[in-house]
Amino acid sequence: MSFNALVVEKNDEGKTSASVTQITEDQLPEGDVTVAVEYSTVNYKDGLCIGPGGGLVRNYPHVPGIDFSGTVEASDNPKYSAGDKVVLTGWRVGEAHWGGYSQKARVKGDWLVPLPDGLSAEQAMAVGTAGFTSMLAVMALEDHGLTPGNGEVLVTGAAGGVGSVATAILANLGYEVAAVTGRPEQADYLKSLGASRIVPREELNETTKRPLEAETWAGCVDAVGGDMLARVLGQMKYGASVSAVGLAGGAGLPATVIPFLLRGVNLLGIDSVMQPYDNRVRAWQRIAKELPMDKLEAMVQPATLADLPELGRAILKGGVRGRVVVDVNA
Repeated sequence: MSFNALVVEKNDEGKTSASVTQITEDQLPEGDVTVAVEYSTVNYKDGLCIGPGGGLVRNYPHVPGIDFSGTVEASDNPKYSAGDKVVLTGWRVGEAHWGGYSQKARVKGDWLVPLPDGLSAEQAMAVGTAGFTSMLAVMALEDHGLTPGNGEVLVTGAAGGVGSVATAILANLGYEVAAVTGRPEQADYLKSLGASRIVPREELNETTKRPLEAETWAGCVDAVGGDMLARVLGQMKYGASVSAVGLAGGAGLPATVIPFLLRGVNLLGIDSVMQPYDNRVRAWQRIAKELPMDKLEAMVQPATLADLPELGRAILKGGVRGRVVVDVNA
């Protein structure tokens, strides 16, 4: 029996094309759990995998989609039985392994986590890797001493998927959130998520020769990297931490070690792909309790499999606000 999937092909000239195609279950990759996928989402990595590949895709034809939620249809894994609701993020699914842009997916059961109580499959994909990464970033800051009374917490790239969810989570936990964006028209949106003030990107995206500036931020979730991260490190309060979650502004870091040595600043790397199971479950349980669902719904735009080629191009150009929820059965 065939079903729909977004399949990316590469021609002899190395050009890729993506289209909704009928595939069968025997085409799915190896794995011990088959999931009837209900929803997926769109991340920057998905944009790469739908389009040029970005070095992430190993073989073609390929089914992208680094996240999905759904119901277990068949399982040879003792952790899961038919009918269980599950979520998948990471583990290079949608990159090296066929992903969630399909009505069915087959994966290793160890890559899945149970859908937490209080969260629907649709809401889980409104969260997706972006929101999961945001919660990991907030957890890391709190594990390193951040509390709501410490002062303003900076969120860079705040109108993007990670930044939007981080802003909403932090504000809901009682933090003062300063949201950085290069899109002034997003100010009202960010304030609706709980940002207490908007910081124009141009205030932070220029490097300075001074290794230290005034102590300003009690914490930071940084989705930008590059020059902005270097600048922010010199503005952190004594002992404060930055959770580094992205590189929208570049992979380089033109910084000095002075903030680490003279102010005890911590730079915390946040990886969502290979995150251990127990911390995944901890993050998803906190998301279900601490991410306000009304704020989540405000950042969501719906989509279908047929919309994905265009959305993939848009997200690579910074043209997607908040979160996209893909109904793979629509």
